[in-house]
Amino acid sequence: MVDVPATAVLVHSPYLGPASLRPLARVLASLGHPVLMPDLRATVNAAPVHQRLIGVFADAVEESEVAGDLVLVGHGGAGPLLPAFADALETPVLGLVFLDAELPTPGRSWRDDAPAERMARLKSLARGGLMPRWDLWFAPEALSAMVPDVRLLEEIVGEAPEVPLAFLKEDRPTVSWTGACSYLRLSAVYDAAAGRARELGWPVVPLDAHHLAAATEPDLVASALVPLLGRR
Repeated sequence: MVDVPATAVLVHSPYLGPASLRPLARVLASLGHPVLMPDLRATVNAAPVHQRLIGVFADAVEESEVAGDLVLVGHGGAGPLLPAFADALETPVLGLVFLDAELPTPGRSWRDDAPAERMARLKSLARGGLMPRWDLWFAPEALSAMVPDVRLLEEIVGEAPEVPLAFLKEDRPTVSWTGACSYLRLSAVYDAAAGRARELGWPVVPLDAHHLAAATEPDLVASALVPLLGRR
């Protein structure tokens, strides 16, 4: 009997779009790993964002009629929702992989644990209740240093939605997950999250890269991710 690899469900950050993970998806597919990458951008343009994200994610996965087991891979801000995503599915989920991502904080909002000055800055940038696109949170040279390919950067930036400020105030789902978890750290920004994952006993794989490395260095990220996809 042939052992069919679990399908890697790549979940982009609510602040980005599929372009941030598409190169990684191509490399995984070339290595023989089935990949599914839902486009969740339409869910983040109005509150309640968490509820809309979970519903559309579940519909997209179930409607894909993907066969076999799944491993959910959440990038950045998608990390806290991975247990809720898994809970919403009928298809069995074998594990969760946090890709340079925040960890779940059930019943707590992003604002509850963020520095007050950071929340104040994002509030000052918001217009009409919407935060600016993710790329506008940073100096242009910071992004171009991460993504020197102009066309790729334009594609990533072009997909970035304006997310309601209310998203930061919404309590995250209170869903428990007792299955396998692992952490793939791409950037120093997520050192604290990787440290907490290590304290929880999860396998943690650190790479010396940056937050968008799944787009710019997909071979490097895929080589580190593949062993985590096979964990049970």
